[in-house]
Formats: sequence, C-alpha cells, structure tokens
Amino acid sequence: MTRTALYSGSFDPLTNGHLDVIRSGASLCDRLVVAIGAHPGKTPLIALDERIALIRTICAELEEARACRFEVVAFDGLAVDAARDCGATIILRGLRDATDFDYEMQMAGMNLVMAPEIRTVFLPSSPAVRHITATLVRQIASLGGDISPFAPPQAAEALRRAVSSRLSR
Repeated sequence: MTRTALYSGSFDPLTNGHLDVIRSGASLCDRLVVAIGAHPGKTPLIALDERIALIRTICAELEEARACRFEVVAFDGLAVDAARDCGATIILRGLRDATDFDYEMQMAGMNLVMAPEIRTVFLPSSPAVRHITATLVRQIASLGGDISPFAPPQAAEALRRAVSSRLSR
C-alpha cells in the first residue's frame, strides 16, 4: 500500500522552511503531494503556474535523493478535501513555535471531524529555518533586501522578478 501525504500552503514563495517540511515529510511517506491553495483573500506575488513549476523542479531534485514520489497540485477549497481527492491519509504541517502549534491543533481537530480517515502529522522545524516565514520573505523582497538565505535560488529569483514587475506598474 502506498502511503500518501499532503502538504498544503500558498508557497508564495517556496521557502527553505517549506523545504525543511518537505524533506522531513518525504521520510514518512511513499508519495508526497504538495498542494498549492488558492485563497480568495490573498493575492499572491508569484503566479500559480510559476509556483507549480518551481516546486516541481525543486522537488525533482529531492526525489533523486529520496524514496518518495513528489507531485504538485493546485486546489481552491479545503485542504482536507484536497487530501481526500489525492488519496492522502496524512496531512503534514510544519511547526515553528507555540503560536503555530495552537493554530494547527485547531485545524487538525476540525479536519479530523470532517475526515476521520485523514490524520495530521506535525513536523517541528529545524532550528536553522525556524525563523523563516513566507510573509517576512515577501516583505524583505519588496523592500529590496537579500532573500537568498531564506529561499531556494529559483524561488528567490521568481520572487525578485514578481516584486520588480509589481513595482514597475
């Protein structure tokens, strides 16, 4: 039986913190689906198609070193429904601190009621990436700061282009 996990987020941009969760999660499953959520209240800087392509490229590099298949999908509803749609029995969530824990515990409880067959697994962030948030990475990029310590090179470049494009409008 193939053990499938889903890891959802906006990934705008994909950060080194996200990659930390992906690497850790890949050791727990045979198939890891990275699901990019389209949230109606958010306007991403990086286009959905580009985020999909970036994650596919970066995960392909990881796939060579892991015994886990990676897939990337987009969804526009509940993460628990996206997990069900792709056959996942696990939802992966990264935890940086107690604030993340409190929020994620609430989400896990709600998801468990909606889909008792799907379990949430929390993965603590590695100390080296615990401070990274996509929100802060976007803010640093929008103010012209160096984001290379916080995101893979391809994602950092995509964000720089997106910020530059937005500023030139």
